Amino acid sequence: MYIGGGLIDMEKIKDYIGTKVFYMHTASIAIPLGLQQLVTSCMGIIDSLMVSWIGQVSAVGTAAQIETLCSSVSWACAAGVGIYSVQFFGAKDFERLKQTFGLSMILAIASGMFWFALALLFGKQILSFYMQDIVVIENGLKYLQIVMFSYVFLAIEFAFNIIYRNINKPHIPLLVGITSMIINVIVNYLLIFGAFGFPQLGIRGAAFGTCAAHVFAVIFHFVYAYKTKQVFVGNLHTIFSFDFKFVEVIMKKTFSIMFNELFFGFGSTLFIKAFGALGTSSMDAYYVGAKISDIFYAFANGFSNAVAAIVGVSLGAGKVEEAKREGNYLISMAIALSLGCLVFVYIGSGFLVSIFDLSNPIVINEAELIVKVFALRIALRFFIVIVFSSLRAGGDAKILTLLDSGLMWCIGIPLAFISVYLLGIESVAIVFLICQIEQVLRVFFGMKRYQSGKWAVNLVSFVENS
Repeated sequence: MYIGGGLIDMEKIKDYIGTKVFYMHTASIAIPLGLQQLVTSCMGIIDSLMVSWIGQVSAVGTAAQIETLCSSVSWACAAGVGIYSVQFFGAKDFERLKQTFGLSMILAIASGMFWFALALLFGKQILSFYMQDIVVIENGLKYLQIVMFSYVFLAIEFAFNIIYRNINKPHIPLLVGITSMIINVIVNYLLIFGAFGFPQLGIRGAAFGTCAAHVFAVIFHFVYAYKTKQVFVGNLHTIFSFDFKFVEVIMKKTFSIMFNELFFGFGSTLFIKAFGALGTSSMDAYYVGAKISDIFYAFANGFSNAVAAIVGVSLGAGKVEEAKREGNYLISMAIALSLGCLVFVYIGSGFLVSIFDLSNPIVINEAELIVKVFALRIALRFFIVIVFSSLRAGGDAKILTLLDSGLMWCIGIPLAFISVYLLGIESVAIVFLICQIEQVLRVFFGMKRYQSGKWAVNLVSFVENS
């Protein structure tokens, strides 16, 4: 069949169209995971929204850069081990599944403690690196000195979220997340504004709200998992009985993902460094756009996690060709979702910005413009995370590092600094638009790797043969 002068292989296209049952199954996993991710993102969005009423958007946004790094590395630890846990679940190897949970707990605590120590010892220096405004730094430090106590709990949450995803029970972290968000809102309201006789703590109140939410989530997860005897828990001897070889095999993949997420996370914060040179107003606009995008990234990550669970189970069961077919079906879904997000965010940019209490007309106009740019980024990222999740499910960690961190450091970050410091572009929206060349390249090379089929690997056999 010829369309637009080119030949389109309709039989090839059919390979990418799954059944209604498949997409309904995917949605049944992805929607709860997406909502759970949205709820998690909403904590940051709520903090930014509520502190916008007291003019502290940039302070919270700047302080949150350490949390971004903590989240990236902690998620990488959980996801790296999760590559194996989902395949163990697919292979019905519950003993190894328990051991992966134990390993993920150790890594979560280690990650959280590291970032806590970094914030405790070098918090002011880190904030000064991203922003030169003394008032913003001082207020950001007030937030950071409290919220850093939540980092260990945040890391443990990631470990639970990943393991529940892998055993096809995404509704549990969703319900926990909703409850945590409600706690966050209530504590924020009471302590930011001093409602009902509580002390008026301002920006510190937002930090206490975040801490309370994460502490509740972890306590609930442990109690619920052991009370209901979830398949991944057991006594301490059972979950920590893994040998050195087991750890070595899993950590080879996990370290690659950790390395990627660390450099990707730090790279993401370097954009803040570049944009920070444009002034506080530009940063206010950027943070508004970033928080709005978090809403859509949450659903992208939800579908990403669903892909990892579906494809990972098939690979773990030794059904490599089935995993490839499922990956193809998910590609077509990613295209549809990406286009839908692009249209929705672009058209609704004005309404989305109006949610935030912004008084400066310059900030409002810049925020609306950058949200339209974010519409393109959201669409590209939606597609990317689904493709990359298929690669990650097969343990294709080294390639992902090149595609994620490699392109960011070689293309995205240099473009940001060149645009600001050499070309003198003063609009954060235009600078951010230029940086999206990186995302386009990531789509291109990611699809090339996916189509090679080299990512589809049964990792269970690696552990068994180790």
